[in-house]
Amino acid sequence: MSDQSEEVRGPRPPGVTIVSIVNGLAAPITLGFWILVYLKLFDGRSFEDPLLRTSAAATLGFGVGDLLWALPLLIISAIGLWNRREWGLLSAQMVNVLWIYSMTVIWVRDLFMEVLSPGALLFTPFAVFAIWACFYLWRQRGEFA
Repeated sequence: MSDQSEEVRGPRPPGVTIVSIVNGLAAPITLGFWILVYLKLFDGRSFEDPLLRTSAAATLGFGVGDLLWALPLLIISAIGLWNRREWGLLSAQMVNVLWIYSMTVIWVRDLFMEVLSPGALLFTPFAVFAIWACFYLWRQRGEFA
């Protein structure tokens, strides 16, 4: 890992700045979304219906995964990309893959159920952005050496 100053390396590429800012904004949005979901999911209603229990469990699983993996990686990538660190590039690419994977599952589920969930509406733009960011950051990987 290089500790070159910005004067030696030159200014941060604008796209790297954009990805850093988007990931930094996605972190509190993700946290807020899951806080609202948990308040709604566990508001005292009984889930005696097996289908409702299964749906709640799947949603809970996505939430736990996002809080354990996506949220920390979003924060780490925002900081690391901003400072052009190798670990920032790695964590950003991990976040990009998580966006693409999870939104694929959500869209398939929603299409199957013939309903568009709030999560699909809120997070699809991040998944579309992640597709671009994967390729862009790969082309910029020399900035992080």
